[in-house]
Amino acid sequence: MAPDQHTPQNGQACILLAGPTASGKSALAISIAKEFNGVVINGDSMQVYDGLRVITARPSEEEEAQCPHRLYGVLDPSDFCSAARWRDMALAEIHKCHEEGTLPIVVGGTGLYFEILTKGIAEVPEITDEVRGFLRDLQKREGNEVIYKRLQEKDPESAEKLNLGDTQRLLRALEVVEQTGVPLGEWHRKSPEGLVLETPYLHLALTPDREWLYDRCNRRLDWMIEEGGAIEEVRDILKRDLDPALPAMKALGVPEIADYLAGNLSKEAMLERIKMMTRRYAKRQMTWVRNKMNAAITSSAQDLESFEAEFFPFIRRFLLTHGK
Repeated sequence: MAPDQHTPQNGQACILLAGPTASGKSALAISIAKEFNGVVINGDSMQVYDGLRVITARPSEEEEAQCPHRLYGVLDPSDFCSAARWRDMALAEIHKCHEEGTLPIVVGGTGLYFEILTKGIAEVPEITDEVRGFLRDLQKREGNEVIYKRLQEKDPESAEKLNLGDTQRLLRALEVVEQTGVPLGEWHRKSPEGLVLETPYLHLALTPDREWLYDRCNRRLDWMIEEGGAIEEVRDILKRDLDPALPAMKALGVPEIADYLAGNLSKEAMLERIKMMTRRYAKRQMTWVRNKMNAAITSSAQDLESFEAEFFPFIRRFLLTHGK
């Protein structure tokens, strides 16, 4: 399949590497960076937060030391990183790479991030601290039922798509309509706008066998819980008594480990629940790749050497054409 690329603007280039969790993206990104004088830029919505290296499967300190990594652990878990905010940070890092003469390699499993980086997004106005704080305080005091009922009154379309337990998305939809008077769906239907990646890019995507991927997810989670320190990591975050509706506090595995630490789940039940949710998440990521990234060069390989053999020739030809 032909590379997904833009008409050159200034002879510079960018690699976009997408794929589901546990598919080998991080190792491949490091290998590309080593081979082509690159910088790895985080495109994962949870790895942007500090203090959650293990449970979010962020590259280890040893891995990050192998080549430059940017936008990993740069925000405190108390912060709120919207997709548009990440896009702005990523574009700044890509520009910095071009100034340095290095190749930016954006890698992650958050499909929306790649979408807005290359196509733009209908910009929702910033939510004030007053509105966000009021609604989060309301949710803490009275629970999701009150938030859901309020959303049904103001934005029935969004309410119909969400379930009562989805605190983060309920609050997001409600704060948008409270702040702007316009439902979130109407904002999303507006024409995309804002800054986008204007330099030529090569889009790569990993599409592994599902059963192989699920086994990788399960084995990685066993390591995280038994040896990696994920429980201790979440325990330390919980000591800060942060708002449970914050994105970092909703990261896959954090609420489940919190329930285990509170005595509401056994260790076995906690681990099985995280595994189930991880499999579902990986399935959604693979569906996104198939439906939204169908112009990408793909590989279903299961080891780094095979990835290199399949992708490196495309990268070399791409860079010969567009330079860095």
